[in-house]
Parts: sequence; structure tokens; C-alpha cells
Amino acid sequence: MAPHRAAPALPSAAILLLLLPLASAGLSGYFGTKSRYEEVNPHLLRDPLSLGPAAGSRLPAACAPLQLRALLRHGTRYPTAGQIRRLGQLHTRLLRRPAAAACPAAADLAAWQMWYEESLDGRLAPQGRRDMEHLARRLAARFPALFAARRRLVLASSSKHRCLQSGAAFRDGLGPSLSLGSDEVEVEVNDSLMRFFDHCAKFVTLVEDNDVAMCQVDAFKEGPEMRKVLEKVASALCLPVEELNADLVQVAFLTCSYELAIKNVTSPWCSLFSEEDAKVLEYLNDLKQYWKRGYGYDINSRSSCILFQDIFQHLDKAVEESKSSKPISSPLIVQVGHAETLQPLLALMGFFKDDEPLKANNYVRQTHRKFRSGRIVPYAANLVFVLYHCDQVKTSKEEYQVQMLLNEKPMLFHHSNETISTYEDLKDYYKDILENCHFKEECELSKINITAIDEL
Repeated sequence: MAPHRAAPALPSAAILLLLLPLASAGLSGYFGTKSRYEEVNPHLLRDPLSLGPAAGSRLPAACAPLQLRALLRHGTRYPTAGQIRRLGQLHTRLLRRPAAAACPAAADLAAWQMWYEESLDGRLAPQGRRDMEHLARRLAARFPALFAARRRLVLASSSKHRCLQSGAAFRDGLGPSLSLGSDEVEVEVNDSLMRFFDHCAKFVTLVEDNDVAMCQVDAFKEGPEMRKVLEKVASALCLPVEELNADLVQVAFLTCSYELAIKNVTSPWCSLFSEEDAKVLEYLNDLKQYWKRGYGYDINSRSSCILFQDIFQHLDKAVEESKSSKPISSPLIVQVGHAETLQPLLALMGFFKDDEPLKANNYVRQTHRKFRSGRIVPYAANLVFVLYHCDQVKTSKEEYQVQMLLNEKPMLFHHSNETISTYEDLKDYYKDILENCHFKEECELSKINITAIDEL
């Protein structure tokens, strides 16, 4: 009789891939700003360095990239101290309750190890480093001519630890083969561009610090959709519904998202939610993003004009240098900020705008909305402007062309419905913002009645 042979052990990567369908289990597409980058680019689950199906959509051979300006959101992070505190409160509540056979979910969660500590407070997770290293390698593979330009990378970041670490990880991802020389490129802190919202008095006073500004979010928390989710979760945990609120339920849902993004595991917290519940909780997240960072109030996007204009000033400079046959002084500009950096900028440019505003009472009508924050600004989200110089063109206007990529996929420009635009046409389309959106004036508080939220 032949000796019994044990089946060969699966490599850990293969085990991870087998777990992923389970981990995703219908919820992972609804985690909003806490979504993994792989939700928008599923091919990366198989190969984190794959350029994916959009890799072929390049410009004609006669166009060469002159400058790349990348705005990145930091990679996967740990929860903030506030979220960890609320999770601790909810977990402690479950530990205090006697185990009931009717509540297996509560028993599983009571047995779950609370491993988050407040000191982690929004810091970059190891997966977040990998997000950035892999993104750097993919961008370098997509634009080899630009990334081969040694020591000409300008790297900036917000002052937040997770952004500084993301910037350093991006630099490290370029590796020895793309070494930028013996001197490491320093990550420069630039909060005036990466955290412009902190410096805008009108935004801070009327939106950030104004509870009335979030009235739609608060109304949805008390609405019938959230009430249904609340009752279901309370029942699963054998808790009186009065002991739960929308914030605690959201913390439980986001813990499911953190465990998947940080550890690649299906957390027992996920068992509390169905896909329908996840859609409701995604809408709650999106409502907050819409009213605080998106189209809800004009100042949300207008505060980003300082960043928008800076992008075009660098593009202008590259065009001028090219016309004068000078080397491009900044071929690569990479800046690391937040979801709150990218979302207002995309709103300023008019992307992902729905015909009807997101409100507490139109959840069903917004089922197919464009404004889904998890699709727009997941962890490691990136908005990339690429300026090209093109030979063999019919008119001088066509000599300089631009492409925009969001999360490595070409975007359609509003004015042309094409993924390529002449630089001149793009500037013309955004002429009003470039000429008339002045950060200082937009953000001034003195001219408005602070109590009048309707004026926003």
C-alpha cells in the first residue's frame, strides 16, 4: 500500500486569495472612505503590480510625457483614537452581558480580542506602506521615461504622520533600480496645499465646526433606514435598542472594514450586517462626505482653488520650459494628503455630481448615484495629471496635451467627453476657476453672517 502523502501546503499568498471572496462577502464594496484600494482595482488582488485593463489606453507614439503631478491619499490606516474608544465601549458592553444561546453573534464578539489601542490613532498600517510602495512601482512602470529622471522627484505631504510615512513609502517603492541618487528625497510638509481646509476660516466656522451644517446626516441617522439597521443589530447582540445609536453601529461596521483592509480577515463584526445594511451605512458615510467635502456647500470645493491653481502653475511652467527647449525643472511632483484633499478638488472640477443632492429622505432615489466615496477616494486614492508634448500634430494647439487618471484609470473630461485634452482647451474650460477663485477672498469670514448656513 502506497504511503499516505500529505497534500502540499498552499503558499500564504494563495491562502489569502482563497480567503478574499469570503472576506468580501458582499460588504466590502460599501465601506466608503474606509475601502481598500483593491475595491476599485480588483486585478490588484491577483497581482499588486499589474497595470490592469486600462494599461493600453495610452497616447499616440508621437507624444512624450513632460510632467506628472500626482495627488495621493495616504495608504490604509488604523482607526482614529475616537473610533477606537467607541469600539472599546461597545465591546465592553458585550463582555458585561451574560452569554445567551440565542445570541451567538454577541458571544463571538465578546470572545473577539480587542487589539486596537488609542496610540494607533489613525497611523499608517503596514498594508498602507505596501499600498504606497506598489503604487509607486506601477506609476514608474506606466511612465518609465519620467521616473528614470534621477533626483528630480518633488515629494510633499500633509503634516499628519500617516501622510509623511506614505510619502516615504512611495519613495522607497521606487527601489534601487529607480534610485533617485544617494541622497534620499526629503518629504516636504505643505499643509497650505494638502490641508487647505484647515486654513479656510469660512469652511471651518460654517461647515467643519457647525453642527447645523450636518443636518442631513443627523436626519438620516434618525430615519427609517437606519432605524431598521439599528433594531437588527440590537437584536443580534441581545441588547436593548436604546443602548445603541447610529454612531456605535457605524463603528461596528467600520471595524469590519478595518479588519479586512489592515489584516485581510473577515471579522466577526461583519456577521452583524447584510449587504442591504451595508448600503444604508455606505449612504450615511457618503452623506457626510457630500455635505462636508463635496457638493453640499460651495465653500467645500472653493477652498481647494489654491491647490487647483498650483497644479496649473506647474503645468504652465513645464509648457514654457518645453517651448524654450529647457529641461523640465519638476518632471515629477508627488503630494500626499487625505480624502478631504482630493474630494473637494474633484468637486471643484465638477466630477461625480448627481442631478439631485444627497439628502436624508432620498436614499432609494440615490441607489445609482455617482457620488460614492469608496469609488472615488478609497485608501491610496490618486489623482494624476500628465502633461505631454506631441510631435507630428496638425496645429500648435495640439502640441501640448493632458490626461487625468483617477485611481490609475483615465477620466473623461467634461468639455470633450474624451480621455485626452489639449492643454489649451482644458485651461479654457476652467478659466473662471483659474482666474477668479482666490483662496483668501473665498475663505474670508468678515463679509458673511456666521449664523446663516443657507448662505453657503
